[in-house]
Amino acid sequence: MSDRFLVNAEVRSDKGKGSSRRLRRLADKIPAILYGSKKEAISLTLIRKDLEKSLESEAFYTQILTIDIDGKAEQAILKDLQRHPAKETVMHADFLRVSADVKITVRIPLHFINEDICVGVKMEGGMVSHAINEIEVECLPGNLPEFIEVDLAEIALGQSVHMSEIKLPEGVESTQLSHGADHDQSVASVITPRGVAEEEGAVDMVDEEAATDEETASDEGESED
Repeated sequence: MSDRFLVNAEVRSDKGKGSSRRLRRLADKIPAILYGSKKEAISLTLIRKDLEKSLESEAFYTQILTIDIDGKAEQAILKDLQRHPAKETVMHADFLRVSADVKITVRIPLHFINEDICVGVKMEGGMVSHAINEIEVECLPGNLPEFIEVDLAEIALGQSVHMSEIKLPEGVESTQLSHGADHDQSVASVITPRGVAEEEGAVDMVDEEAATDEETASDEGESED
């Protein structure tokens, strides 16, 4: 486990919606909770600016965090954030304790690489379409990846990369694939750009109409004979 992300917190004794509103409005702090590992849940207070700074890093959402509670360290992951529906500011944070020997389920971001040299893009004029940008995995905390790479270099126009084709780190399993092969969804595809597809469709339609006109003229000529 890593101390890369340190979250300083204080125990919050004053609970309830009213106290949470006062905390956010007057002290510019955020209420939070730490739970899990068959231990008692702890209500916490976080400094807003520190949390929002940490949230700027993609890894903060997926990596093991060290929660320092009045000098006592706990290992946890960020499990949920509640945001203001209009302002998008953080209203509450949930942290789940982790144990080194207990598997956890986390959503990990996908990083698509080699899009610029992708066969279907560079040689065939296609464009990459992402079906999903993260996958849910299960693993021990020590095996938790920061992100998972999806290599698109060899994908041709009209082809897709499926979840089963993603190389997962050792000890990491896809929860979706554990439900069977019928859950092996497409992750990304190389498709024909919309404008090009519409133009090709229009050309095909003109060709069909021209062919129909030729057939009609031929039929009329045969009738006159």
